[in-house]
Order: sequence, then structure tokens, then C-alpha cells
Amino acid sequence: MAFQGKNVLVTGGAGFIGSNLARTLVEGGAHVTLVDSLVPEYGGNLFNLEDVRDRVRLNISDVRDEHSMKVLVRGQDYLFNLAGQTSHMDSMTDPYTDLEINARAQLSILEACRHFNPGIRVVFASTRQIYGRPDYLPVDEKHPLRPTDVNGINKMAGEWYHVLYHNVYGIRCCALRLTNTFGPRMRIRDARQTFLGVWIRAAIEDRPFEVWGGEQLRDLMYVDDCVDAMLAAASDERAAGKVYNLGAKPVVSLRELAELVVDVAGQGSFAVREFPADRRKIDIGDYYSDASLIEAELGVRQRVDLRDALLRTVAYFREHLPHYV
Repeated sequence: MAFQGKNVLVTGGAGFIGSNLARTLVEGGAHVTLVDSLVPEYGGNLFNLEDVRDRVRLNISDVRDEHSMKVLVRGQDYLFNLAGQTSHMDSMTDPYTDLEINARAQLSILEACRHFNPGIRVVFASTRQIYGRPDYLPVDEKHPLRPTDVNGINKMAGEWYHVLYHNVYGIRCCALRLTNTFGPRMRIRDARQTFLGVWIRAAIEDRPFEVWGGEQLRDLMYVDDCVDAMLAAASDERAAGKVYNLGAKPVVSLRELAELVVDVAGQGSFAVREFPADRRKIDIGDYYSDASLIEAELGVRQRVDLRDALLRTVAYFREHLPHYV
């Protein structure tokens, strides 16, 4: 593994994707430092690290603390920059906090790299949300960027700070535009991270859940496939300065996805409802990614199909539900 013996820093490391990434890195022999603020609304959960806590170093710090980041980036070979505020609705009700985390903090992290570790390799977790409502499907990297909420605008800024610091300062950064990532250790207590977590929790608890709209099309990526893509992007020189879509198959409607969740869980039910007015204004309609660029350039391939991914996710939360609700 390319990361054996390497020093790796993961921001948002106690969160959903960060903790799954950390687990893969330590299994590959990396020396892993995790940074997480453990702010309750942002997804950090110490239980996510339960089985690797003796093999990682956890620094409880906020990426908005530029003094901490100046220290933490030193001596690191890789930085997986995953910390962020992910709730679209929170970004609309508290736009300044979203700005601080998703834009200003990203700039200060890159400044720390520029001054104290310009040889580091950085992978930034961006989002398909920056495309806004698609002009065409599937959406490729050439599609116009038209975010529909504050979160999308700030994530777009964070992404392009990374591209700029590669182009101007030579820091080997790349960005991955994630799409509906799910799996073990995701946030399920509310919809701040993903609507699917709320559905899965309800099904496990044999409660009904709501599907808004129902006919919107989505692609969903299992977290292990997302981790594989991040590792490929970090270790391949061809990724430096690039932006890649992540995507997965099959494309499903929200109604079909809800049916699959109920089927996999063996219980639960759902009702299709109209979008609430406040959510309708920022809904992007149908969306699914064209991920052919990262497949062609870095050899990234989907390994886990949707049904298997849901089976694994439901099994995990059935076993560990009290730690997530």
C-alpha cells in the first residue's frame, strides 16, 4: 500500500467518511492523525473510532483554529481534508457559520500547508451540490456550476481554493465531488448529513418515514468505494490539480430507493409527500454523475452494488444503533 509508514492527517476524522478512511489507512500501515471538533451537529462520533482508537492519534480541534492547523500539518505526507458543514438547511439559517467552516477555514488550512508543508498531498471532499439543478444528465465535470444554497457556494469556494493553491503554489491538491455517500458510521439521528440515514434508522426501528417528491433520480455511493477513490486520488500524481466526479450505479428514484430500504430491512414503511416549501426552493431535481473521468484516469471502479451496500449498512446500525441515536 502506498501509505505504509506515511504520516496522514484527516480533518473530520471522527466523522462518517473520515473514520472509515482512517480504518483503511491504519490497516495499510499509515501513521494516522485525526482532527475533529466533535461539535454535535457536524457528525463526529467517538464510537466511530472504537476499534481503531489505539492505532490513531485524535486531536480534538476545530479546523477554524488556524494556530492548531499550523502545527498539525507539519510533517504530514498526506492530508485528507474532509471537515465541513454538510447541512443545506443549516447553511440557509446560519450562513456565516457555513462560510467560516466551508470557505474561510479551507483557506487557512491551505495557507498552513503553503508556509509549513508545501510538499504535502491534499484531497478535498467537495460535493455534487455545487452543480445546482442540472442542465443535462449524467452530469460531468464540464457542467456549469450554479449552487442553489449557501452550502453549495461555500463548498465551491473551498474546492477552488485547493485548485488555486495547486496552480499557483504547486501544492498537490485535488478535489472529489461526492454524491450521496452512505454506509456504516454515517449520521442517522437527523438529515444533516444524508436523508438516507433517517430512512434507515426509521426502518430499523420499524417506523414509517416520509419520501419527499419520490420521482427524483439519484446515484448513491457506498463509503468503501468513496474511500477507494480518495486513496487513489492521493497516491496518483495524475490527480494533482484535478477535479473529479464520484458516482455510482444504478440510478434510482427516491421511491425505488425507499422500497429497497424497506425490503432490505424487512420492516418499516414510507409515505410519499410533497416537498416542504422551504426545501423545494433549494431542491436540485434529478441528479446523477458521470464518473468516467476518474475511472479513465485513475482506474477507480465501483465495487459494492447498491443492495449489498444497504445490507451492510442496515446490519451495522442494527448492531450499534444506541451509539448513533
